[in-house]
Amino acid sequence: MGLPSTKPYLLRAIWEWCCDNGFTPHIAVSVDAKTRVPREFVRDGQIVLNLGPDATNKLQIGNDFVEFQARFGGVARELSVPVSQVTAIYARENGAGMAFELDSETGFSEEELSAQALETPSEEEPPEPPRPEGGRPKLQRIK
Repeated sequence: MGLPSTKPYLLRAIWEWCCDNGFTPHIAVSVDAKTRVPREFVRDGQIVLNLGPDATNKLQIGNDFVEFQARFGGVARELSVPVSQVTAIYARENGAGMAFELDSETGFSEEELSAQALETPSEEEPPEPPRPEGGRPKLQRIK
């Protein structure tokens, strides 16, 4: 049996670093069938979620799932994201963080996600996360 993945430990560490330094931690997620997020905010099989203390309730970054409550359009929702589907964690303000490769290609197209939508879409569009000055986030890809 091999060693457990370092990914959940790195997620927790970068989340804590962001919070300790006054940054807002965000995660990028490749949505699959096990990912419980508001499907109306999924674009091209991906979603970006704010994990900041002001945006979440009951946040648990476990070894297998990131679970929390968040409000979308004023409605509280329960979210559950498999750690394996997190593709990046970064500070919104400056893009500092880390990117991860997926273990396998498990993302879904928007058409597939629409077919399995679990909740009524809201009329609000999600805000685009701001880009750091100078363009692209400074992320490190690990395997």
